[in-house]
Amino acid sequence: MDLTTERLVVRDWSEDDAEAALAIYGTTDVTRWLTPAMDRVTDAAAMRSVLQAWQQAQPNLVPPRGRWAIQRKEDGAVVGGLGIHLLPPYEEDLEISWQLHPDAWGEGYASEAARALLGWAFTQDTDELFAVARPANERAIATAKRLGMVWVGETEKYYGLRLQVYRIRHTDIV
Repeated sequence: MDLTTERLVVRDWSEDDAEAALAIYGTTDVTRWLTPAMDRVTDAAAMRSVLQAWQQAQPNLVPPRGRWAIQRKEDGAVVGGLGIHLLPPYEEDLEISWQLHPDAWGEGYASEAARALLGWAFTQDTDELFAVARPANERAIATAKRLGMVWVGETEKYYGLRLQVYRIRHTDIV
């Protein structure tokens, strides 16, 4: 699946993306906010293994679940990642997540890419998606709001962390 926006391409990850992905998932400024908590990836070989696992899992996931790279059209740089996966513990609710390299923060890439992914996800027999964020993660919360997601409340239900929960339904997309 490739989605194209004005400035971005949302596409499957490739092993060739290991260095760019390491610059994202190897950065404490990114990994400290992830849910579930994820240790930062420490080297290119480990990142390549993570990407291989994501690639191998992708064909077996029921759409709209998966993980994708966010690539800037202008220069082909991978600036982030997106995912849609089941939230624990009951694995009924789908979560959309986004992670960007700190150098790409503040450019609107997360909103632009996530909006395209939401549009596609709602063509895949999905009625609603959730986003969860740690209360201090002001950037993630602001992105959820820019996407038109509505605050549902705060919970410790997911990942054993106190999280803010946002939801968007297919009827919310205009």
